Amino acid sequence: MATKHEQILKYIDDLPVGDKISVRQIAKALGVSEGTAYRAIKDAENKGYVSTIERVGTIRIERKKKENIEKLTFAEVVNIVDGQVLGGKDGLHKTLNKFVIGAMKIDAMMKYTGAGNLLIVGNRVNAQELALKAGAAVLITGGFDTEEHVKKLADELELPIILSSYDSFTVATMINRAIYDQLIKKEILLVEDILTPISETAFLSLDDSVSKWHELNKSTNHSRFPVVDSAFKVQGMVTSKDIIGVELHVSIEKVMTKNPMAVGGKTSVASSAHMMVWEGIELIPVVDESQVLQGIISRQDVLKALQMIQRQPQVGETIDDVITSQLVSAGIRVKGEDIYRCEVTPQMTNYLGTISYGVFTALVTDAANRTMRAFKRGDLVIENITIYFIKPVQMDSMIEIHPRVLEIGRKFGKIDIEVYNEGRLVGKAMMMCQLFDRT
Repeated sequence: MATKHEQILKYIDDLPVGDKISVRQIAKALGVSEGTAYRAIKDAENKGYVSTIERVGTIRIERKKKENIEKLTFAEVVNIVDGQVLGGKDGLHKTLNKFVIGAMKIDAMMKYTGAGNLLIVGNRVNAQELALKAGAAVLITGGFDTEEHVKKLADELELPIILSSYDSFTVATMINRAIYDQLIKKEILLVEDILTPISETAFLSLDDSVSKWHELNKSTNHSRFPVVDSAFKVQGMVTSKDIIGVELHVSIEKVMTKNPMAVGGKTSVASSAHMMVWEGIELIPVVDESQVLQGIISRQDVLKALQMIQRQPQVGETIDDVITSQLVSAGIRVKGEDIYRCEVTPQMTNYLGTISYGVFTALVTDAANRTMRAFKRGDLVIENITIYFIKPVQMDSMIEIHPRVLEIGRKFGKIDIEVYNEGRLVGKAMMMCQLFDRT
């Protein structure tokens, strides 16, 4: 037999597209509590067939297919190239799966052009027309217009014709960069990827008593719960410390910690980890822009997610990846600690041709992290780092990084880093970090 939650989801799914939905309406129609109705509506919103629109309300919408994040829609291409749509606006939602630069004879060009493609071409009207008939959209470079019959064909086929003032090479580079950025974004784990949704979250209301905390504690074996008001906005947090010695009839509102820390779904898991370690928090509510509860994340969820990321092969390299990939062990140990070497490439320099401050910071931080992990298996969060530049380091120089652990305890570490170029001390850094074991 389906649960109440599943029954509500089916009820919402069966509603006609465009129907308005409310917590009170669902609760009344199906004879459930408003809390149960609210959880189901939020779950439906996460699944993509309900949307909350400001000043309109919650609406049943067409279920959206989840697009591959590595691909771009033609509408996104318009924004990337500062383009103008000449025709085929109804096809802007379609996805680009490959782009072709039309720098060849038409017969050869058509061999590479097919449905879902984007042909990047100048003022070659024949090529534009043939590409549309082959199912491809067209991006006209150089600021050239096209003929009216081509625009009409684009409207009929619902395939966009986009005009850009940039040249073909620049446009292709811009689109390629955007696709590459999408690959990097795909690897960044967000809170919304790991949260426990509200449909599975235990929480308390302002008018609940301490006895309700004991009930939830017994049924869930958890001791920390967010507290919400009648609009499901987070107002506080209650932990076992808050209710010690408090009588059962006392209101939760009187014992809760008000204005607790919260994160949004688009917050990175790394940022949340830093916040939780820095503040000593075990559980954080996840809220939307209106502070309405969306779910929770625990410290254990965050640590597991970060460990999983470290084991994943990377697809798109960030600037930090490019920099730290140059850092290699010198095969030398001084007082039991590894020495690292790195060549200063042109990418690592500033406009003066010397190593930039950001690159220097990334290198000493990575070397310190490697050294600290050799002493203590686990994860760390940088608490404070102080950088001293002493002498400029020129392009194509080889630098040596000497990390030295000054102090290490169960929960913190202190490390000193010295950087040398041709035997001269060129920079120093001091780093403090918090350490925590992997669970």
